[in-house]
Amino acid sequence: MEKFDVVVIGAGPGGYPAAIRAAQLGANVAIVEKEAVGGTCLNWGCIPTKALIASSSLYSAMLTAEKMGLKAKPVAFDYPAMIKRKDEIVAKLKNGVGMLLKGNGVKTFTGTACFAGRNRIAITGQASGNSVDALETSATIVATGSTSSIPGFLPKSERVVESRSFLSMTKLPSSLIVLGGGVIGCEFACMAAQLGSKVTIVEMLEDILMILDHDIRAELRSHMEKELGITVLTGKVLDRIQADKNSVSGTVDDKKIEAEVLLVSIGRRPVTGDLGLDKVSLTTNKGGYIEVDEYCRTKTVSILAVGDVTGGPQLAHAATSQGMTAAWNAHMKKLRKAETLVPACIFTAPEIGSVGLTEQQAKERGISCVTGKFSFANLGKALAAGHPEGFVKWIAEAGTDRLLGAHAIGAHATELISEATLAIRSELTVQEVANAIHCHPTLSEAWMEAAHAVHGECIHSPPKRR
Repeated sequence: MEKFDVVVIGAGPGGYPAAIRAAQLGANVAIVEKEAVGGTCLNWGCIPTKALIASSSLYSAMLTAEKMGLKAKPVAFDYPAMIKRKDEIVAKLKNGVGMLLKGNGVKTFTGTACFAGRNRIAITGQASGNSVDALETSATIVATGSTSSIPGFLPKSERVVESRSFLSMTKLPSSLIVLGGGVIGCEFACMAAQLGSKVTIVEMLEDILMILDHDIRAELRSHMEKELGITVLTGKVLDRIQADKNSVSGTVDDKKIEAEVLLVSIGRRPVTGDLGLDKVSLTTNKGGYIEVDEYCRTKTVSILAVGDVTGGPQLAHAATSQGMTAAWNAHMKKLRKAETLVPACIFTAPEIGSVGLTEQQAKERGISCVTGKFSFANLGKALAAGHPEGFVKWIAEAGTDRLLGAHAIGAHATELISEATLAIRSELTVQEVANAIHCHPTLSEAWMEAAHAVHGECIHSPPKRR
């Protein structure tokens, strides 16, 4: 049995940065991963989906090239080639993560980790090459992530898939039903629709992406329906689901809908079943998550947890931030708090970026707020680039000018949100953002214009009627 200062369970975006940071701090570190380094994000989530979305977005742009004064016909796509490119990107990044772990002196074990005691980790089902079947550790960081939720009432069929299985398909279905209008469902729906698939989203809630403000949702839904031809059914239940070797079908309000494939995207559940938490006096909460404090510590001394398994934002960058905090707290005497301001990005068409409070959240907390919006249709760079859709919005506290939240929908919104995140984290006021000179012509000017709009002083938008 080998001894380590820190053992990390799970090598996803929470686990492998935790292991590397702990090693950088001088700890003797091991990491145990049962599948592939990089976890869901790198292998079956963030990276492969964005690779396919990049291809589908370029294809969609090529179809409308004449609007930009270009001729690019005939236009076609090769889906197997897109999948091959996706796989090559994943392989390259996965190899890179392995090299980073090795370069930082982190010892990697392949297998399923299970607590055999507070300071002992058993490894089962390991691949050949592992020299031990148990590790002794002073501290453990749990970073086992989450997996797709598949309801038991769905038929067992190759036509009924979750996101991981969909990414393995080498043929794009000509028609697709997406069960669930959350982030994953909407991203896949936009990608498939851009490539010409007939897509129907069925969401039981009153709208898609209910985590966002109404104006953002309305902008996205309008584009999805009018520009991409996606049928969006909200406040509806898909029932009587059946599948055969050729298709899958169901009913919505007694109306039959049918497609080649049903993509199930109704949420994710934490992976804790194999951990043996009972052996270290830990239990999960009602949602199945491991609860942690603001330092990423569990109720059991020497055990920390990060990422999806803790019930926080199911975002890779949130897991990474938590992982590096946990690494510090596992090895150093002076504790550090985890970051709480977490931006989110959604790679739909158009993209969405969000950070801080929504208008609805501010109102629910009894905060008197003011907003400022600026449309990309009024921005020179957006028009020149052929992307006039969408807008950015600031939310600020009335009276103090304190920034509370920021939201963007439009081209490169997922890049633009980082400026807003830094502004809010730095406790800037609306006026300070408005006074900061932004390069022209750029999309980032929209933040400056929206800040001016909070006070009714926007230069490039018509004044509000008094």
